[in-house]
Amino acid sequence: MVLNKIKKRNLITHTNPESIISEQFRTIRTNIQFINGDKKSNKLLITSPGKEEGKSTTAANIAVSMAQQGEKVLLIDGNLRNPSIHSTFETLNVSGLTDVLMGEAIFEEAVYSSKIENLDILTSGAISSNPAELLASQMMKQLLQKVSPLYETILIDSPSVLEVTDPKIIANLCDGVVLVVRQDKTNIENAFESKKVLEYAKAQIVGVILNEKT
Repeated sequence: MVLNKIKKRNLITHTNPESIISEQFRTIRTNIQFINGDKKSNKLLITSPGKEEGKSTTAANIAVSMAQQGEKVLLIDGNLRNPSIHSTFETLNVSGLTDVLMGEAIFEEAVYSSKIENLDILTSGAISSNPAELLASQMMKQLLQKVSPLYETILIDSPSVLEVTDPKIIANLCDGVVLVVRQDKTNIENAFESKKVLEYAKAQIVGVILNEKT
């Protein structure tokens, strides 16, 4: 397991790639690559114990950092309850993951080619009344099977582990999980409880990222 410290916030790897924080994200990127090694494991879930701990911002910056290195990356907003990836990248959220899972769009129609080279984005799509059921559906498994050969890395942002069941469902479909905690917000009990919950879901925790208070 790898532990990294970062400060927040926004898409700093794109707006200020020479900053110290951007370098920290490059370190995280490299550590993830070392952990994967030669294994064909390219689906990673980014989650946190609770709300407002920086997981979505972290997921976005790791995705940008990987794309900057020349990797073909897909960032999926798997938070079907309170999505934010579309706001981070300043794009619309008209068609996305929910539309694909409900059979109302195909992946090629819903995926968004970001202004950052090598980085594609699949937003959440419309807010769903049954997100857990959609994520646990055969369509979700088929989608990940379809896109996995197309990208070197697939990052999935999800709701918080201790908030809803969605992250456990997604984690079971991924090759690894990165847990984001925040120095001034996450208590140690919630961090350990999240670890237990993910392990019970048979998820492999490959790293922990500590957000520092600014």
